[in-house]
Amino acid sequence: MESLLISTGVVALAEIGDKTQLLAFILAARFKKPIPIIAGILIATLVNHGLAGALGAWITQSVNPSTLRWVLSASFIAMAIWTLIPDKIEEDKTQVAQRWGVFVATLITFFLAEMGDKTQIATIAMAAHFADPFTVVMGTTLGMLIADVPAVFMGDKLANKIPMKLVHSIAAAIFTLMGVATLMGLGLDHILVSLKLF
Repeated sequence: MESLLISTGVVALAEIGDKTQLLAFILAARFKKPIPIIAGILIATLVNHGLAGALGAWITQSVNPSTLRWVLSASFIAMAIWTLIPDKIEEDKTQVAQRWGVFVATLITFFLAEMGDKTQIATIAMAAHFADPFTVVMGTTLGMLIADVPAVFMGDKLANKIPMKLVHSIAAAIFTLMGVATLMGLGLDHILVSLKLF
């Protein structure tokens, strides 16, 4: 349950202001068809994060635990820093595959936008950290939908009311705690209890 809750929360926070959320705003404004856009986001995320989760599971099996602990700790701390850097989306990303319809355009553009994105990297790291790729992928997909579905329905009106700096700071703090917990060989719940945050 910890892996589901943490992966959902971290990705939902990290996704606020991320390029894929910006892409959701643009696609919603351009096509004005929320259901195929949401379906495209869901399928693209499941495939992308499913591959990331499988890679995380493979890393867990292939890398010795001591090395894995250091790599994961560094990855989470790098994710904390990356989360604090604002994303931009190039307009040409929304031009990809428009001739195939809204669903396919969303599916392709979201899948491509997520390649190497911080939420994909976070999925790999959390799948390796928790050694539970299925639950992590379900959590990261749910987190993606929590952030992007409102973007599809409310567009820029919502974006202007969210305190992006605060949200990104919270996500960065969680990634940092995960890095520390991993380095110390503890679960995140131990760190939160010791800091009296949980």
